Amino acid sequence: MIRTATPADVPVIHALIRELAEFERALEEARATEAQLHAALFGPDAVASALIAEDGGSEGGVAGFALWFRNFSTWTGTPGLYLEDLYVRPAARGAGHGKALLAALAAICVGRGYERFEWSVLDWNEKAIGVYRSIGARPQDEWTVQRLTGPALAELAAQAAPAGLGEPAASAPAG
Repeated sequence: MIRTATPADVPVIHALIRELAEFERALEEARATEAQLHAALFGPDAVASALIAEDGGSEGGVAGFALWFRNFSTWTGTPGLYLEDLYVRPAARGAGHGKALLAALAAICVGRGYERFEWSVLDWNEKAIGVYRSIGARPQDEWTVQRLTGPALAELAAQAAPAGLGEPAASAPAG
């Protein structure tokens, strides 16, 4: 069964994210806290949503999850859905939970008039790639994902012209 995540699911979503990070050989990069996840999913300025896959045979009945957020295409003029994480616990794999999560997300897209449903996959994750091909997803080979983080992000931000970007200007502490 696929259902929308609730605030009570935050601890298990956090655990699933950690399991995914370990699977992807990047556990040290998974620094999000439960408080951050709660704010991102259920806070007043929520920026993401999540679905939970349940079955009777997995830990606590939770087999996996999908965490997504809305994006926007200037070409189609419509929002889209970007799947940030999809993870099914090893003991629950092969039972259709991953495809069920993908189908539920596709239904959200269609129901809301979104024209694109996109995600990234590690090039070595052949099982996931096989699932994605089986549902009709195709790689965007001509596009390469770019990422700016850490010191490089801070260095570029320091080059920005001050003010006018919609964010409050940083101020020195009072005193």
